[in-house]
Amino acid sequence: MMWRHGIPLLALAGIGLSGCTVGPDYRPAAPSELGVREGFSVPAPATPEDLTRWWNRFDDPLLQRLIEQAASDNLDVAQAVTRLRQAREQLVQARADFLPSLSGSGGYSRRQSIRGGSNQTQLPDGTIINTGAGSTNNFSLGADANYQADLFGGIRRSVEASRASYDASGYDYATVLISTQSEIARNYVLARAAQAQIANARQSLALQDDNLEIAGFRVQAGLVSSLDAEQARAQRAQTAASIPSLEASYNSAVSRLGVLTGRAPGALKGELAAVRPIPRGPATVGVGIPADTLRQRPDVRSAERALAAATAQIGVAQAQLYPALSISGGIDTSANAIGSLTDIITGTLFAGLNQLIFDGGRTRAAIRAQEAAADGAFLAYKQTVLTSLEDIENAIVALRTAQARQREFAIALDAANVSAILARSQYRAGLTDFTTLNQTETQLLNARNSLTQVESDEATALVQLFGALGGGWDSETIPRVAGTILAPERQDDTNG
Repeated sequence: MMWRHGIPLLALAGIGLSGCTVGPDYRPAAPSELGVREGFSVPAPATPEDLTRWWNRFDDPLLQRLIEQAASDNLDVAQAVTRLRQAREQLVQARADFLPSLSGSGGYSRRQSIRGGSNQTQLPDGTIINTGAGSTNNFSLGADANYQADLFGGIRRSVEASRASYDASGYDYATVLISTQSEIARNYVLARAAQAQIANARQSLALQDDNLEIAGFRVQAGLVSSLDAEQARAQRAQTAASIPSLEASYNSAVSRLGVLTGRAPGALKGELAAVRPIPRGPATVGVGIPADTLRQRPDVRSAERALAAATAQIGVAQAQLYPALSISGGIDTSANAIGSLTDIITGTLFAGLNQLIFDGGRTRAAIRAQEAAADGAFLAYKQTVLTSLEDIENAIVALRTAQARQREFAIALDAANVSAILARSQYRAGLTDFTTLNQTETQLLNARNSLTQVESDEATALVQLFGALGGGWDSETIPRVAGTILAPERQDDTNG
């Protein structure tokens, strides 16, 4: 009977050993290990800013509304939420391994004699009668419990990996959200730029219609040859031919905005029909130092959590080399009548210890594979960090150069406008030829389009910088889901 008392003691010993956790403990990499310097290689304001709702700084209500709709209506964002839900349930499954599993069973059977057999029954007066064998009933109930003791921390490492993957999925959601916000803003800028270029083309077309009419009058008066009229007609046709292409670009941007907000391609045509200027944002944006800026980037945070998960998986693989203690027990009862089920109850208890002896090196190969996966995750993390720094610096330079170009193109437009006015006045007075007028008005149209394009480039570079800095989400929280509802979690909350 001594072995019966030894099993609970063995189970307690296993629980005591559960404090031992194999595998490496994850340690976040220092900035120097990731190639992060103390400052950027390009001039940038060192004071960081709150960029959680950066789109409000463009002062365009329609743009603000479209971006805010993306959080609930964009289908890419919705898919990211479903992946976050899946990661949460995988964490729940991993945690369940800490607990025993319990299952119950019940049964009923009936035995009926079909042919042959009899029962004798003696009545009180001594008479014996024979009856058929009849039938018998049987009822049974049972419950079984199984528990896997986490002797060497394999389950703890699995939960650690699942938690890190859940965090990474939250940051992946934020990455998709930021990307969607940037794409909406970029296409909104493209739509407004196309509207401005269409307006430029139509304004030039009106002038060219006037020039064609003047050239016709001068030809009829014999003041010039028909060459002037043909040049005017050719120039007008070229300008008119550019409008359909611009309209196609505008339609493409508006259609894309419709899809990005979870609607049909043409759903926003009515709202965007009114011509509005290209949105202008702030002239400068506080960037901060690289180490702090990278904490704003959810893709960097996701890569770091993926590295943590890969590191924990090494411990999961290593735990397979050590003994595994399993404890199981059961309670059963059976009777011919429901009322008698509790008369006889039997119980069983079993503890088993399994130890891997030989598997041809499979388990150690699995450990080495996980170590290689962790090395790859570190390299991916470092690459994400360096790519993020590249994105930020490129966006800073793109914004600065766009602003410099904008100043020069503003001067060029002013000069082209004055030249066109003078050339038109001199042509009317017969002091210059049509070729000169044609050239100056072509330069005017080009200057208008160039200024429109650089304003578009400046707004796009600003959007690019906001995205590169990780703006568009609350970096103090980890995105979480509760059921089907997206809910933020503070970073210091580790309950998941």
